[in-house]
Amino acid sequence: MTDQELLDLARTAAGKAYVPYSHFPVGAALECADGTVFTGCNVENAAYGDTICAERCAVVKAVSEGHTDFVRIAVWGDSRGYCMPCGSCRQVLSEFSADLRVIAARGDGSFVAFPLRELLPHTFGF
Repeated sequence: MTDQELLDLARTAAGKAYVPYSHFPVGAALECADGTVFTGCNVENAAYGDTICAERCAVVKAVSEGHTDFVRIAVWGDSRGYCMPCGSCRQVLSEFSADLRVIAARGDGSFVAFPLRELLPHTFGF
């Protein structure tokens, strides 16, 4: 699967987001080593701390199905800047792979990619 195909899945997932407060849908597509892909979207809550980001949604879905061998995650948001994982998502992702490739897109479809280790240096656990 290409980076663009993974980003297309993330963009589709954003269409399922529940965002009555921010009105900013985000989608993620998490690829496992065996090629399985889990998607996620952000799910907001009036108690802001209970909001689930798209990346963590995808991780929870994957882990609940027995997958923890992540290789890439694509994150899409309809923004002018690249939609990067927040600090909490970076830490959760690093629990499984500090070498995970993070692909961050913006609304016009352009994207950048980084190893997670670069986005979250000196992470807990590694």
